[in-house]
Amino acid sequence: MNRRFARIVTCLLVGTAGITPAIAQDAASDGIEEIVVTAQKREESLQDTPISIAAFGAKDLESKAITGLVDLRANVPNLQLTPHPNSAATTQIFMRGVGLSDDQITQDGGVAVYMDGVYIARSQGQALEVADLERVEVLRGPQGTLYGRNATGGAINFITKKPDLGDFGFKGQVTIGNYDNLRIKGAVNVPIGDTFAARFSYMNAQQDGFIKNPGTQVKRWGDKDREAMRADVLWEPSDSISLRYSYDRSEINDTPIYVALSPLHPLTIPRPDAGSPLVRDVVPNDVTSQGHSLIGEWEAADWLTIRSITAYRKLDNFQNQDYLTGAIGPFPLQKNQSRAKQDQWSQEIQFVGDALDGGLQYVAGFYYFTEEGSNFSNSYSPPTLTRSFTTATIDNESYALFGQATWTPEWIDRRLHITIGARQSWDQRAATLVRQTQVGGGPIVPVPGMGDGDRKFNDFSPSFVLAFDATESVNVYAKAVKGYKSGGFNIRASSIAAFNQGFDPETLWSYEAGMKGQFLDNRVRLNIAAFVSNYKDIQINVQSDPTNVRITDVLNAGKATVKGVEADLTLAPVRDLRVTFNYGYLDAQYDEVINAAGVDVADNYRFTNAPKHTIAFDVRYDLPPTPIGTLTANVNYTMQSDKFTNSTISGGKYIIGDYGLLNARLDLGDIPGVDGVRLGLWGRNLTDKEYYIMQFNIGRPGALFGEPRTYGLDLSVDF
Repeated sequence: MNRRFARIVTCLLVGTAGITPAIAQDAASDGIEEIVVTAQKREESLQDTPISIAAFGAKDLESKAITGLVDLRANVPNLQLTPHPNSAATTQIFMRGVGLSDDQITQDGGVAVYMDGVYIARSQGQALEVADLERVEVLRGPQGTLYGRNATGGAINFITKKPDLGDFGFKGQVTIGNYDNLRIKGAVNVPIGDTFAARFSYMNAQQDGFIKNPGTQVKRWGDKDREAMRADVLWEPSDSISLRYSYDRSEINDTPIYVALSPLHPLTIPRPDAGSPLVRDVVPNDVTSQGHSLIGEWEAADWLTIRSITAYRKLDNFQNQDYLTGAIGPFPLQKNQSRAKQDQWSQEIQFVGDALDGGLQYVAGFYYFTEEGSNFSNSYSPPTLTRSFTTATIDNESYALFGQATWTPEWIDRRLHITIGARQSWDQRAATLVRQTQVGGGPIVPVPGMGDGDRKFNDFSPSFVLAFDATESVNVYAKAVKGYKSGGFNIRASSIAAFNQGFDPETLWSYEAGMKGQFLDNRVRLNIAAFVSNYKDIQINVQSDPTNVRITDVLNAGKATVKGVEADLTLAPVRDLRVTFNYGYLDAQYDEVINAAGVDVADNYRFTNAPKHTIAFDVRYDLPPTPIGTLTANVNYTMQSDKFTNSTISGGKYIIGDYGLLNARLDLGDIPGVDGVRLGLWGRNLTDKEYYIMQFNIGRPGALFGEPRTYGLDLSVDF
């Protein structure tokens, strides 16, 4: 398998190297456009940012059909996004092998998700759709000294479009496609006077699932029914003050994703057309994620900007799933239903400035976060009809002081940049747990004991970066940074005592070296980073009862080493051609896992969602003008190698085999007589590849299938 991927990588690199002479010959080409990011809380070029980062601008968002979190799947090497089996609206996020596979309201993920700087705490409902995106930034590696919440794996930032004070504007798009795909998007910008503007956006998406349900209630598994809206108001009373209020709301009413009984790797089953007619009472999920934010900026001086981010978010998440009805008998192996509710408040103050005639740049801030939530779930395994009811609550509070300063001394022509950062975190986590059972139609009986846990944690996370401008267009850097994830409580614990005990934080030290360079008159851009992460006190889920997959204990039992490489290559051989090649390599190994008996059982554990190789290859070409307009062709191919989807191999190796997906798009713009109108013809998974996106243990191996071939047409209007 590794040899196969090595041959592919070699061929692609050799092929792109063959383009180099053509690049050198075209002295008149425009070269590669600059990408501006705000990863370090100030606008700066991607090439000047000493972070392994993938950024998607407006053109990329359109050509790759990125409208929300799950659309980043396969577009960012070393980033894995997988729907949770209970609900496709709950997303498992892994970056550089670090993430969270469970969907408990009591546990935080290893990768932080932000919208306009606001942290979105819960993984439930994170398949959210964003109505009007300007840019997406994916930061790989720990991000504690610049962001409101710490994270061991990385951060994903969604940046929405601001209202424009200048002109009235409208942008709309209608998409139609197979499987009755219908997506409508629209945004209108309304200036009100010289200092006030509002922007309103809306999105509605409908698409049939590709597996029928001949049972009762829903007609298909995996139907999409999503709606998103956003209101955004900007007030700039002076050149130094701005105030921006936003309200967003996403509603997801998808039907549950189909779970198929499947053999273990390397055996597979074909993608089914329909489930079992024995299925009963499957209803759609019902998820509403909404929030308010108020962002104020004051340029107190030429050298200081003070920024305030105040936010409130609310989640209401109902999900249900039927597991394997008809696959091994007339009854489901298990049926689950749950409703999670959560409210969060956050306040962040940032001081962004410079001193010493620009020789010192700094960011300092304070962060406060609080949340309350509840989760009620019931599950049963027919034919015994013994139901289990679980009610859990959370009450969490976090504080943090963070800062980072970069000193650029005058000697060596200001080419050396020394950065030191630090974050001090204080977390208090409280949770309760009540369990009940019901046999048949009998009374609901409480399980003795009530879980009631309350713990405090604190952490100091420093970071160190040394960067050097080797030339005007080549920068190199080395960094060491600590990541931290809070401890918590485990709803699926084997006993009330185990719940009350909770689990401790996990930490990670990441060491990274990278180079960002542009060559041949800005026609070649190569960014590459290599890293080693030492993982400590890893929160590991251990199946405590072999007869009941719902019972797991979380132990701080693990030590691990994660090594990797990320390379991003962009070529502009001529004015109208862009070629990009992104590659990620991961080698993630457990060094030690101590079980309850004190025995090292690391050989029985594997990192999940950490494929060794991930590739994304993209070609965009603007064809010469024609009498009907200008055509732009885009082809992209993504591939990943085998990956484990279950951390323990004692019950069998749950592995998803390697697969590749081919996508393409053809746009027609500059149509004579119809300014601002654009047509786009697109297709995804053009080879109709049958592949798993998830395989897991539900008492039997269950698999989730990726989408078959889809295609459609976009009609866009922009004026």
